[in-house]
Amino acid sequence: MAAYKFNYKLQTKLLINNEWVDAVSGKTFPTVNPATEEVITRVAEADKADVDKAVEAARHAFYEGEWSKWGGYQRSQMLYRLADLIEKNKQELIELEVLDNGKTIGEATFADLPLVIQCYRYYAGWADKLVGQTISPSGPLIGGQKFFCYTRHEPVGVVGQIIPWNFPLLMQAWKLGPALAVGCTVVLKPAEQTPLSALRIGELLIEAGMPKGVVNILPGYGPTAGGAMCTHPGIDKIAFTGSTEVG
Repeated sequence: MAAYKFNYKLQTKLLINNEWVDAVSGKTFPTVNPATEEVITRVAEADKADVDKAVEAARHAFYEGEWSKWGGYQRSQMLYRLADLIEKNKQELIELEVLDNGKTIGEATFADLPLVIQCYRYYAGWADKLVGQTISPSGPLIGGQKFFCYTRHEPVGVVGQIIPWNFPLLMQAWKLGPALAVGCTVVLKPAEQTPLSALRIGELLIEAGMPKGVVNILPGYGPTAGGAMCTHPGIDKIAFTGSTEVG
């Protein structure tokens, strides 16, 4: 039986401000095929200096860039375009998850990819429907005064996202989908065991037309890249899925 060959180009650099760049340190780390224990390729290894650059890009995109001027409808269209591109490239993404994660073709075909596409389309549908509400005060009114009360939903800002290895594409969709739907910007660290599909989604985000700095993707290790994200004053929220050790 002939050995399996992956026939697509692999992205191995960091995504910062819509540019593919080497780590500031120049360091790389191996990502391994768990089925054969062979090194697939080496990926740029982010640490604190790269987190600083990514956070700066994300904050600029949130407060001053094009993203902050977009409404819900524009964000929804962006997520729909991304879902369409994922569907268009699903065979490549299936094979990429099999290669880097060790999933069976069946699981990636019938679970991972359909759920990823569904997730992005679900949050695309929410992006222009996130509204507050008006409230009629029910407490005692002093001197006949009248009050007008309402709630207003606003994006939290820059979100640092850390995802695990077991469902690389789906965990990424669960994190990116809601954050982008509500207007946040993101610095995302994929698991060091499975960075390749996250980087491919970064390419598709650029192809879909995502403005600069909105999504930044930093492969790296938890104590360095993840630790720098969790202690960075420019990150407004951390979202992660992982073990007690990660927490």
